[in-house]
Amino acid sequence: MASAVSNLGDGIIRTVIPLLAITLTRDPVLVGALTALAFLPWLLFAIPSGALVDRMDRRRAMSLANLLRAVVIGGLIAAIAAGQVNMVVLYAVTFVLGMAETVYDSAARAMLPQVVRRDQLDRANGPLTSAEIVTETFLGAPIGSFLFAWLVVAPFLTGALGYLLAAVLILSIVGNLRPGREGNRESGTATMRADIAEGLRWLRDHHLLRALAVLSGLTAAAHTMANAVLVLYVVDTLDVPESAFGVFLVSAGLGGLLGGLCAAWLSRRAGRIATMIVSAVFCAVANVGMGLTDAAWLGAALFGLVGVSVSIWNVLVMSLRQALIPEQLFGRVQGAYRTLVWGMIPLGALVGGVVAGVTSVPTTFVISGVLQLLLAVMCLQLFRRHRGQIEAAHLPDAERATAD
Repeated sequence: MASAVSNLGDGIIRTVIPLLAITLTRDPVLVGALTALAFLPWLLFAIPSGALVDRMDRRRAMSLANLLRAVVIGGLIAAIAAGQVNMVVLYAVTFVLGMAETVYDSAARAMLPQVVRRDQLDRANGPLTSAEIVTETFLGAPIGSFLFAWLVVAPFLTGALGYLLAAVLILSIVGNLRPGREGNRESGTATMRADIAEGLRWLRDHHLLRALAVLSGLTAAAHTMANAVLVLYVVDTLDVPESAFGVFLVSAGLGGLLGGLCAAWLSRRAGRIATMIVSAVFCAVANVGMGLTDAAWLGAALFGLVGVSVSIWNVLVMSLRQALIPEQLFGRVQGAYRTLVWGMIPLGALVGGVVAGVTSVPTTFVISGVLQLLLAVMCLQLFRRHRGQIEAAHLPDAERATAD
């Protein structure tokens, strides 16, 4: 329940901030900078946030992050009411929301391996991803766009209240969700700097995850080239009304829901490596197709295919990380991994805005898709080299011990 309410707030806020931005400017570089600033905190704060998550109750970390988000949105509401909102204000709000997300997401991802066996991670991550998509895209996106069309301040107020409610609900979760190493922490021998260094060394020495982080980061940057100017593509290229922008996003939500629900099944039937690579290829092809059409129905269908592909990839890669990373190190290693991956997204967003300004928004989608296709080939080569490690990661603990 707490996760659903928080995701609903995310869906509303992520939909209406770009809508508010295009009432201030139609410059693709300025609009794309919003996406860059949303992910820049992952480059700057993901590792410290991961270390923090590994040193405190993960429920408390998530609750405090949501409280910060509510306060920031409250400040934006005040600026809107006073008629003082501008792009600088939106940039600041977006950046601080991203900071809070580094803590919330790191804590949420670290909780799952504490309560789910390695061989069940795909099945657990799939429904969780689908539930996140339902609340963010099916509910949050259309609610946000409709409320925005009715009264600009309304969706921001709704999102802030959602974050406040989620903060309270998270604290009601029962169970021991503190990370390990309690004795070491209490003795004072572990410092934040030492914790961070430990996580960085672990990722540095793990060839598969280190290489996957780099390739995933480049892929995310390529994908974000298009995503950064998505609102301009939908409103200007496809001629979809601003009030229906959230409805357009539902197509990706439908795809994401399907992908999340079938990811584990596809992995069992077709194999984990094949499923991940095919999903990456489909995402690339869909982005190229979006750049070649101005028909709203086809653009929505292709965006739905993007949703399917991204959801499958995210479920399987997240499960792989959760299976390979030791629980007591998860927050820090996850933070380092996310720094490499999401830290490249701001660069992709800025490049996408520049490319769209120099060429066109549709051309940006085509270039994005071609780059993603090339990176999918590189991922295939990496997975082939580490096939045994990937397949063994999700065996039950007893079988993994035997395999080792």
